[in-house]
Amino acid sequence: MRKKSILALVLAGCLAGLSLTGCSSKGNSSDVGNDSSNTPEGKTKLKAIIVKHSLTKDVTQMKWLAEIEEKANVEIEWQQISADWDQKKSALFASGEIPDLLFNATSNSDFVQFNGLFEDLGPLIEKDAPNIQKMFSEHPELKTLATQIDGKLYGTPRYKGIWPGSTASMFINKTWLDNLGLQVPTNWDELETVLLAFRDGDPNQNGDKTDEIPMDFNPIGWDFTPKLLLGSLGLPLSNGASDGYFTEGAQVKNFYVDERFKTLMQFLQKLYSQNLISKEVVTQDYSKYQSVARGNGATAKVGFTWGWETGDRFGNELKDQYVTLPQLKQHADSTDELYWSNDYYYQNYGSNAVSVSARSKNKEAAMRFIDGFYEPVVSLQVLFGGMNDTDKGIKDNGDGTYAILPPADASLDPGSWKWTNSFADNGPMYIADALKDKVTLGSDMQNVLKEKAVYDELLNKADEKSNVYPQNFMKYSTEDTNTLAMNQANVNNITDQKWATWLTTKVDIEKEWAAYVASFNSSGLEQNLQIRQKAYDEYLSTLK
Repeated sequence: MRKKSILALVLAGCLAGLSLTGCSSKGNSSDVGNDSSNTPEGKTKLKAIIVKHSLTKDVTQMKWLAEIEEKANVEIEWQQISADWDQKKSALFASGEIPDLLFNATSNSDFVQFNGLFEDLGPLIEKDAPNIQKMFSEHPELKTLATQIDGKLYGTPRYKGIWPGSTASMFINKTWLDNLGLQVPTNWDELETVLLAFRDGDPNQNGDKTDEIPMDFNPIGWDFTPKLLLGSLGLPLSNGASDGYFTEGAQVKNFYVDERFKTLMQFLQKLYSQNLISKEVVTQDYSKYQSVARGNGATAKVGFTWGWETGDRFGNELKDQYVTLPQLKQHADSTDELYWSNDYYYQNYGSNAVSVSARSKNKEAAMRFIDGFYEPVVSLQVLFGGMNDTDKGIKDNGDGTYAILPPADASLDPGSWKWTNSFADNGPMYIADALKDKVTLGSDMQNVLKEKAVYDELLNKADEKSNVYPQNFMKYSTEDTNTLAMNQANVNNITDQKWATWLTTKVDIEKEWAAYVASFNSSGLEQNLQIRQKAYDEYLSTLK
């Protein structure tokens, strides 16, 4: 159920003998070592791994990427991985034989766990990376983000700055509401009433009262889930709230042991017991989650859900049926402060876009290649697709301005097209602030900004020194990293099982709550909160 398995760190030694399977590479090579040489044309040969989205096509077919290679005078042998990387990398990293370049493949904990495996990029950046130097000059916080607790830089960051402050929006099918003569709900009680009507009233009007899914979501630990309704209860989420961590009054907390999470689970359990929630929410992967919401032609299947943008969530044919729903109150007379998850750091800042093997024989060439991604106009292509590819992603207007083009394949929504034809959010990039006013965004991004505007007032409540938890910026010692990993593996075993059980059974959550919290704390949560609080306080001390 988790995007990232912390337990993989713990099992690194045990998995050292496993092979990397399910990967594709140029030349079908399974050797990921870092031997390199020169081609007859005098180009430096380098090996690279990229961990990419499941939609992303073979990267060797991307002309914009070939242009970066050409300019850097390198030839890259790519190994492409789109599934189970957290499990596969433990074996690879434990072997010590990694390729010259690793794209979207490393985390801060890897640098601690596999000390000495990765190159300190600081000196290489000073010598061979003018674009990254410029990025650090314009946004010094990016260098802070990339610098580890030992003062070294093992992965280059990414910055786009044009994304909105929230990852998810809450959507409801307005056509269904109109068909049933219902109003947009403003609180949980009204939402329940609407969902009951969606279940019984054949709102998609196809004559079948059994094919509607009143509510659908991803597993709770993911982005598009009812955890966002915690903001109805005055709980301020931020930056994805990975593993449940958030800050309130400058104190690091975890929502899985917060009374407000109990209240939310009791509400969801009630909805599930009335057959108002998809039976797949515990097990479905993201592709299933997306495909169901695309419905059947012009016939929608899902009434209420969460997602990035209507076109991305529902497809071009159905998107106009849906509207963005503002945050709900719990009850009509509730007085809790309302919040929506502030994900600006999570959305616009990223760490460890590219790392380099400490054993690479051509580190300078590797850095030339990396730096090419950070030229601002090139970064636009990394994010949105190439200017010169067969299916163009960007138009150069010839006057210093640019336009993001609609998909050449009109059947594809812009989000799916982007993830297919570019590295998208997973790429190394620097969308300079000076470039923002010179780019006409595509219809999907224009829709994103318009749809999420309903949350602007709530997002403005974000206080960097109180209720925003910038997990990307947190740094930990080797000892603390290992402790966090061990404890979190234990904690996740509880949360992954418990929320699913509470949702899908009639167990009395109130009666179980005290024992659940005690087991959660004794499994390492209290220690993790102490470690995270220390790192958070150190981060706060750097703020002006």
